[in-house]
Amino acid sequence: MLLPSGALGMTSTMDDMNLIQQAPSHHIVVRELEEIDLEIGTGDDDPTFAHNPLLGIQPQESSTEELSENKQVMDSQLPNEEQDLSRTQSAKRKKKVVKRWREEWADTYKWAYVDVKDGTARIFCSVCKEYGRKHRRNPYGNEGSRNMQMSALEEHNNSLLHKEALRLQQASKETIIVDKPIYVKALMSKTAGSIVEAALKRDPHEAEFMQSLQEVIHALERVISKNSSYVNTMERLLEPERMIIFRVPWMDDKGEAHVNRGYRVHFNQSLGPCRGGLRFHPVMNLSIAKFLSFEQTLKNALSPYRLGGSSGGSDFDPKDKSDSEIMRFCQSFMNELYRYLGPDKDLPSEEMGVGTREMGYLYGQYRHLAGHSQGSFTGPRVNWSGSSLRTEATGYGLVFFAQLILADMNKELKGLRCVVSGSGKIAMHVLEKLIAYGALPITVSDSKGYLVDEDGFDFIKISFLRDIKAQLRSLRDYSKTYARSKYYDDAKPWNERCDVAFPCASQNEIDQSDAINLVNSGCRILVEGSNMPCTPEAVDVLRRANVLVAPSIAAGVCGVVAGELELKECNLNWSPEDFESKLQEAMKQTYQRALKAATDFGYQKESPEALVHGAVISSFLTIASSMADQGFLCTTERDAGNKNQWCRNKNQSVTR
Repeated sequence: MLLPSGALGMTSTMDDMNLIQQAPSHHIVVRELEEIDLEIGTGDDDPTFAHNPLLGIQPQESSTEELSENKQVMDSQLPNEEQDLSRTQSAKRKKKVVKRWREEWADTYKWAYVDVKDGTARIFCSVCKEYGRKHRRNPYGNEGSRNMQMSALEEHNNSLLHKEALRLQQASKETIIVDKPIYVKALMSKTAGSIVEAALKRDPHEAEFMQSLQEVIHALERVISKNSSYVNTMERLLEPERMIIFRVPWMDDKGEAHVNRGYRVHFNQSLGPCRGGLRFHPVMNLSIAKFLSFEQTLKNALSPYRLGGSSGGSDFDPKDKSDSEIMRFCQSFMNELYRYLGPDKDLPSEEMGVGTREMGYLYGQYRHLAGHSQGSFTGPRVNWSGSSLRTEATGYGLVFFAQLILADMNKELKGLRCVVSGSGKIAMHVLEKLIAYGALPITVSDSKGYLVDEDGFDFIKISFLRDIKAQLRSLRDYSKTYARSKYYDDAKPWNERCDVAFPCASQNEIDQSDAINLVNSGCRILVEGSNMPCTPEAVDVLRRANVLVAPSIAAGVCGVVAGELELKECNLNWSPEDFESKLQEAMKQTYQRALKAATDFGYQKESPEALVHGAVISSFLTIASSMADQGFLCTTERDAGNKNQWCRNKNQSVTR
């Protein structure tokens, strides 16, 4: 049960619950007939402390006005001599010292903020929105000083009340469903529309999966209209073969227990064993896991290898966690998942929040539990095998794909302005290859804003960016070294003048207004580095503006290829040049397959939707053919026409 932020409490009887409901906002009822006063006065050692929040959180305007009115009333009640004396004492305060300890608090007490309540400035807990209780007057008489207030709040954070509030806050992420508006795309075919309608009835709250599903069905409208038997194939394909949800208990460095939720979705294995990423992020849920595994299924089908698609992860946040905490979490995560993994079942790879460190911990626990080291997880390894360009494969592949598009236009990347979002592995390797091709990449971004360098990045600057990220510093620090650069808070890079855009951050990072900014900035090609980076409204804007979009299921194939080359041919000592040539060849085949499928179903090569629709069509036809061969496809027409021939593989065992 979630309690209001103004009054949090823990009781063991219904009578106590009634007491909590009746208690005022500045009291907490701990047990029957016992109350704790939480009131704190303004600090005596700095009168301006009341006006300045520690974390830059602005107090409400009404509260600020109320505080100023109270100050004026108090001043008017004092004699003139006392007023002059108080002003003299305020003027003598050392502002440098005040600034120093304020900055120190902001860094140390990240959970604290200052607000005004009942005309009095108080330090609040950002989790449960309560403020520390008043302490006994100390020998120096500064009862409301900063030390007393911070000590009170620190004691509050260690209390059972605060821990229970934190637990309820974390639990609310799972129990409370946030209504997300699901955009329903208008479809030309009633048959295609019926597929979407059935899916919406089954999973009405899975916004990400519904969005991905609609994009795929929209691309397959012409395919379905030519062969109605594919309707049944789509109905079967859209339901994952296996969805695994499990708890992940782990212990932090303080000895406190935590529980997160783990996911793994095996979407389709008709082509072969599953491959797919693991994502550790606070907003991870089943809808995102299904959407990622669906996209991965299509991506793997477009690759030169026969692979199924999967994805998963956890709502665990690796940020601000120690190595030992991450290791304990990964080991607990693998304790449940290992039984579903193996070279012929499913092998995970890196995704958001999962890097070399996490994959090492996961693989080590898997090897310990499975009792063998057959196969390995796909992903870059430093000291325990791996190919020479596995880390760079996905980012390099995006640039290879852009180069293929431009080559068909008799153009090249050299001299083109490129905007890149994100600052992770994929984004950094996109920058590297763009520089190698002579392009001018000018932006990177993080969760707080974006950085633009009008002179463009070079290899030295990229190395500096990596150092900033490795030290967990803000991209803002880059502009302190390079004067021609600027960091914009709470902004995206899509309004910067560019020719090619590479969104490499997360899903739905480009909304309708961002798409309009991209069009107005001169962007003509968008290469998707992240899965589903554009909202449906943004897709419509880009299509009407004839911006050519390279879909992630095609542009990201290099990551799949590199993982399989590393797994199947890890004994070959290729040079980076040889490995890169293999990636380029695989990307060329993928590009040609997508274009051929598009033209076969009547899409012009120059159409902005040609690559998107062609990639989906090629993937779907490959999967549908395999499903039919294995007895998945079951239609009344075929069943009545030639049942014996259709069921030629009826005795074949299909792993579910």
